[in-house]
Amino acid sequence: MTGVNDDVPDGGRELLRVAGVTKSFPGVRALDGVDLSLRAGEVHVLLGENGAGKSTLIKMLSGAHRPDEGRILVDGQETAIHSAQDAERLGIATIHQEFNLVPGLTVAENLFLGRQPRTRLGLIDRRALHTRAAQLLRRVRLDVPVTVPVRELGIAQLQMVEIAKALSLDARVLIMDEPTAVLTSEEVGTLFGIVRELRASGTGVIFITHHLEEIAALGDRVTVLRDGRSVAEVPASTGENELIRLMVGRDIAEQYPRERPGAPGAPLLRVRGLTRGGAGKGPVFRDVGFEVRAGEVVGLAGLVGAGRTEVARALFGVDRYDAGTVEVDGAVLPPGDVQAAMRAGLGLVPEDRKAQGLVLDASLQDNLTLARLRRDTRAGLVDRGAQRRAAAEVAGRLKVRMSGLGQSARTLSGGNQQKIVIGKWLLAGTRLLILDEPTRGIDVGAKVEIYRLVNDLTAAGCAVLMISSDLPEVLGMSDRVLVMAQGRLVGELSGERATQDAVIELAVRPPDGTDGMNRTNSTDAGDRMQSAMEGSDVG
Repeated sequence: MTGVNDDVPDGGRELLRVAGVTKSFPGVRALDGVDLSLRAGEVHVLLGENGAGKSTLIKMLSGAHRPDEGRILVDGQETAIHSAQDAERLGIATIHQEFNLVPGLTVAENLFLGRQPRTRLGLIDRRALHTRAAQLLRRVRLDVPVTVPVRELGIAQLQMVEIAKALSLDARVLIMDEPTAVLTSEEVGTLFGIVRELRASGTGVIFITHHLEEIAALGDRVTVLRDGRSVAEVPASTGENELIRLMVGRDIAEQYPRERPGAPGAPLLRVRGLTRGGAGKGPVFRDVGFEVRAGEVVGLAGLVGAGRTEVARALFGVDRYDAGTVEVDGAVLPPGDVQAAMRAGLGLVPEDRKAQGLVLDASLQDNLTLARLRRDTRAGLVDRGAQRRAAAEVAGRLKVRMSGLGQSARTLSGGNQQKIVIGKWLLAGTRLLILDEPTRGIDVGAKVEIYRLVNDLTAAGCAVLMISSDLPEVLGMSDRVLVMAQGRLVGELSGERATQDAVIELAVRPPDGTDGMNRTNSTDAGDRMQSAMEGSDVG
C-alpha cells in the first residue's frame, strides 16, 4: 500500500506545506529548516528518534508553538497558527501523545468541551450531547458509558477517547502522535480501519509511530527527521533497515543485543503462591510463583489483561495481595510496602512513565536522585553537590539529550524520559529491576541503548524482570520466558522452546481449572497477536 492514492476526492491536492521551518528553545535548536508536505487522501508518516523534533513540529501545526523562521501554508496560502482555535478553524486536528482530557468530566463532556450542543435557551442539550458522543464511541468501537468520568478509564480507553474527540472536528488534516503506543492489536486494527476511511474521504493524515511494521501497512510517504532536520522523504515501502539507518544515522546490526553472562547465580527474587482477589470478577491473579536469579533476564509475556502489570505492582509493594510471599535473598517482604521493597534492592519502571515514574515539573537532577534521597541526606540536610555529581554521571552514561540537569522532566522526549526513570534506579543501587513495557513509545535507537543497559546490569550480577507486549522484544532479550493467562502463570519457556508460536499457544490457553468458555475469544486474540508480530495488515 504505497504511493499516494489517485482515486480520492480533491485528486490528491496539497493540503499542507511546511517550508524551511526553524524553532529554537534556550540551549536547544529543535527544528532546523524542516520541510514537509501533505496531500489530500494521504497518510504521511513522520519518523525519527526521540528528540528529533517531531513533537515540536506538530505542536507548531496545532498552535502551541510559533516558528522562528520558515512558512506554513494551508491550501497554498501562507498562514499563521497562533492557537488551537486557529488550527481548528483551518481544519487541523491533533491527537497528542499526552492526553488532553479533563479527568473530572465525563467522556461526552470531554468529546465536545467548549463545543457542547445548546438548546434554544442557551443551555447544554444533554440528550444531543450524549447521542453524538455515543455515535463517536461506536465509530472507534469503545464500549464505555458516555457519562463515565474519564479518570475511571484505562490508558488504552483514554487514547480511543482522544481519537474520537479528533474525529468530532471533521478535520481535513489529522495529526496522530503515537496513537498505537498503548493500544492492543485489536484496537490498532480498529484505528487502522478509521484511518483508511478518512483517507478515502480525502482527509490528509500525518502519522507518527515508532512501530516500523505499521509504516508499510498504512503509510504512503515517509519523512524522516534527525537532529531537528528533515533528512529524507521516501516511499512507505522502504525497508526497515534503511529507515533505521536514516533515523539514527548509522546501521544497527542487531536490534536485540542480549549478552548472556553465563550460568545464572542464586535466586534474588522468589515468589510463592501470590494471589489477589478481584471485585466480583474473579481474582486479579492467583497462585503465581517463580524465581529470578542473579545475572538473568526473565520475560513475563501474555495478552493484555493477563495480570502481568498487577503482579509487578504487587511485587514492588504498590498494591497489596491477599496470599503468598515475596522473598528477596531469602527475606520475606511485607505486602504493600514500597519502602521495604526499595530497601531490599527492588526497582520498578512502570508502564505509564509520565503518571507513575516521574515528577514531571521537577528537574532532571531531582528525578534522578529521588530514590536515593535518604542516602544523600545528612543531619536533615540534602547534599546537593553529591546529588549533582551522581545525576551528571548517570545522565552521561545513559546519553540523555538535555540542556542541563535543571531542565524539567516534562520537556524531554519520551525516550529520554524513560532513561531518567531507569537512571533513578541505577543511582539507587537496585539489584532487581522490574521493567513494565520499557520501550513503549521509544525509537529503535533508544531501545538498543536500553537493551545494552540491561546487559550491563546482568553482567554486574543484578537481575531483570521484563514485562512487554512486544513479543520479539521478550524473546530477543530474555533468558527465560514466563507466560500468564487470565491471572495465572501457565508456562515457562527457555532456550529453543521460547518461540512466538509457543508463547501464543500458552497465552491463549485457558489456565487449568477454568471452564474454557473464553477459548474462542482467546484464539481470535492469538490470531491478531500473531498478525501484529508478523508485521501484516492488522484488522
